[in-house]
Parts: sequence; structure tokens; C-alpha cells
Amino acid sequence: MQLIINGEAQTIAATTLSQLLTALGYEGDWLATAVNGELVHREDREEHMLNDNDRIEILTPMQGG
Repeated sequence: MQLIINGEAQTIAATTLSQLLTALGYEGDWLATAVNGELVHREDREEHMLNDNDRIEILTPMQGG
């Protein structure tokens, strides 16, 4: 499936947002995700189906000073 992930086109075999995050190596609850500009809550990732050319934003917290 062709997806735009954080602004970069990628082809990934994933049908749900949860599968995508696993394939990309993201783990943990400290992620914010949006598909086509709409926030997808953590509890909905397993059921959120992806479509070709979806735009996914994945944000992770950063520590800094």
C-alpha cells in the first residue's frame, strides 16, 4: 500500500494503523497519530483501516532542556 508518512511516500504492507506502527518499529503509548488530518486515538488504532495514499502523521515526544 502506498502511504505518505510524515511527508514521505512509502510502500508498506499494512492494513490498519496499528500494523503500520508495528512495521515501522514504533512502540508504546506515547505517540500521537493522525490520518488525513484527523486524530486517531490510541484505542482506535487496531480498527482504523488504511487506504492507498492516506497521509499519516506520527509524532513522538522529545526530551530537551
